[in-house]
Amino acid sequence: MNTSHLDKKYIWHPLTQHKTSDEPIAISSAKGAVLYGEDGKEYIDGIASWYTAIFGHCHPYILEKVSTQMQQLDQVVFTGFTHKPATDLAEKLFKILPKNQAKMFFNDNGSTAVEAAIKMALQYHHNKHQKRNVLIAFEDGFHGDTFGAMSASGLSVYNGPFEEHLLKVQRIPVPQQDNLEEVRARLDAIIANHDCAAFVYEPLVQGAAGMKMHSAAGLDAILKKCRAHDIITIADEVMTGFGKTGTHFASLQVETLPDMMCLSKALTAGLLPMSLTTCSQKIYDAFYDDEVHKGFMHSHTYSANPLACAAAQASIDLLISQEMESNKQRIYEKHTAFAKALSQNPKALNIRVKGIILALEIDTAMERYGELRKQLYNFFMDRGVCLRPLGNTVYVLPPLVTTNAQLDITYQVIEEALSVF
Repeated sequence: MNTSHLDKKYIWHPLTQHKTSDEPIAISSAKGAVLYGEDGKEYIDGIASWYTAIFGHCHPYILEKVSTQMQQLDQVVFTGFTHKPATDLAEKLFKILPKNQAKMFFNDNGSTAVEAAIKMALQYHHNKHQKRNVLIAFEDGFHGDTFGAMSASGLSVYNGPFEEHLLKVQRIPVPQQDNLEEVRARLDAIIANHDCAAFVYEPLVQGAAGMKMHSAAGLDAILKKCRAHDIITIADEVMTGFGKTGTHFASLQVETLPDMMCLSKALTAGLLPMSLTTCSQKIYDAFYDDEVHKGFMHSHTYSANPLACAAAQASIDLLISQEMESNKQRIYEKHTAFAKALSQNPKALNIRVKGIILALEIDTAMERYGELRKQLYNFFMDRGVCLRPLGNTVYVLPPLVTTNAQLDITYQVIEEALSVF
């Protein structure tokens, strides 16, 4: 049996209603910005495979580093042991993280990075003998699918069946230039009326909400208010991290730095699963005690997997390289030029660019996973471009190795879609 038949027989895919979905496309290989189907078709990966393969697929430098590592140490339990791939990664990463980040905790994926951060924040207050059990989060945020991360998320399409089981959360709108006073007033009321433990947020860009962008100054005002009330600030940079918004991390564009950060996806450039929860010394110190139960009793089997650590080190090397810095600027300039040209098209609404992220809305009503949205997705795939619209929001977040010719094809397909939908 071929891959598609075996898939249909055995596999349950994420974010999929199998009764109404088309058969998944079987991919046999990938290189650079291109996915190669088993049927011989090629697809430009316009979303870096959910924002992971930021330096392209099967990058030779990353493959070389991981191949070398797997011949020396593949896996060892990270409780009671340590190893050079983990410590070298920490040394590299803390050089580019916001300067207040001091410690890192290893997890498996973006959801578990947020889950660990929320647990740390709740225990931080518990260890200080404070009863704080309410989270603050943005409307329409998305932080993952484990229960704590899901609690902080505000998209009911994912959370609906589980609402009654979630943690206590109070929501505020994302800050824009025209609603700053409303956001401040709402935040003040929440702090006054609830025992708030932490504020969980996607800095500057809400990915799953449809690449919804917000004000850095407005976010800074929120963070300052939280800091004044010892509300732990948790920056979910799973999507925004590692150069996508123009700086290494979106938090570097905001004056007030987060107490904690959640990192995954491009952390290992899509090669292996791993995530990190980083924190300031203040957070770590609240767990440092003679009493064992005040430690963070949380673990993952593959914490600090040496192969994933090697991939992450290689990823950081590429991130700070002149080649990738130049590519980042090139893609930003290409996006900006296309956005300007697209502004003349009445079907293209709310066109926006942030770093290597380009997003717009098609002036057509679509359900997030409805039939019309499926037609739009298939329209792109039939033309050899992998884009995953969020309802009527079309976005491009390409690998940094994407060529100008590949970007032009992607833009052309978007323009074609605007004339059809």
